[in-house]
Amino acid sequence: MSTTTTVVTAVAAFMAGFSGASVFLRATFVVEPLAAYGVPRAWWNWLGAAKVAGAVGLVVGFFVPLVGTLAAVGLVLYFAGAVVTVLRARSYGHVPFPLVYMAPAVAVLVVA
Repeated sequence: MSTTTTVVTAVAAFMAGFSGASVFLRATFVVEPLAAYGVPRAWWNWLGAAKVAGAVGLVVGFFVPLVGTLAAVGLVLYFAGAVVTVLRARSYGHVPFPLVYMAPAVAVLVVA
């Protein structure tokens, strides 16, 4: 595994893990937009768990590359869904946020 792949994967894992932890910790900058977008509160823990699982999958990918690739695909799909959710809520100014979190997962797929 190249240094670039290692760094990109570590950054993607950190960002996904941070994002998931922010949901679990009910960080204001995460939960207020979720509520504004109309995401049911009952989904929040599941959404956080999906992000944390993606982060863990990326780390496992250092040892089992297929798992890392599948985790990256899952995170790209997750954040694509987040973009759709933000667009449906007509919060166009918030679209860059899920894209920023999606970018490292896309990069993992490109460099892998």
